[in-house]
Amino acid sequence: MPLPKHTRTNRGTFRRERADSLAKNLRSEYPEFKNVNGNTKLGTLKEQFGVTSLRAVREELRKQ
Repeated sequence: MPLPKHTRTNRGTFRRERADSLAKNLRSEYPEFKNVNGNTKLGTLKEQFGVTSLRAVREELRKQ
């Protein structure tokens, strides 16, 4: 699945989503966040699932 509206950094890698991003703001791009409380931060979900990337959080949410 292509990454929506994400841009590359000067080094050519995709920029990382900030840990303080709220689930309600990620819902428009990633449907996996529709059942997550909107005030939950991405960093909290990373800690909860024991992962370090947005992609891994999305995979964990799909498993639920």
